[in-house]
Amino acid sequence: MDCGNVTALLHSADEELRVRRLSEADRLYTQFIDVCKDRGCSVEDLAIAYNNRGQVKYLRVDFYEAMDDYTSAITINKHFEIPYYNRGLIRYRLGFFEDAEEDFKRTLKLNPNFEDAKVSLNQTLLDKEEKLKRGY
Repeated sequence: MDCGNVTALLHSADEELRVRRLSEADRLYTQFIDVCKDRGCSVEDLAIAYNNRGQVKYLRVDFYEAMDDYTSAITINKHFEIPYYNRGLIRYRLGFFEDAEEDFKRTLKLNPNFEDAKVSLNQTLLDKEEKLKRGY
């Protein structure tokens, strides 16, 4: 598969995600990731593919699998703030407030203007404090 076809594959996967055809998006992102493992792609594109496949899994409420993909995206590109934010959202939803706090702070370190991360961090801190007050 040449570079143009690989790029087209990623764009096709993005389009499938956009219109919420999740099974097809998942298949295409997985195909893109597999091709990239064999022939190498830009770290940015590979991280985007993992992040977006994580979104597919998040929408399916497969939270732990989504976190695995977000972590893979972070491992590939430590300067990509979106997967930190996305993983933080799941950690927050699961009640892992300290881990969520860490992810949101990392997001804001990479992008201080990320407004949703600011809101999520503030809510995480409030809920973490409330949890401590209640003793659980």
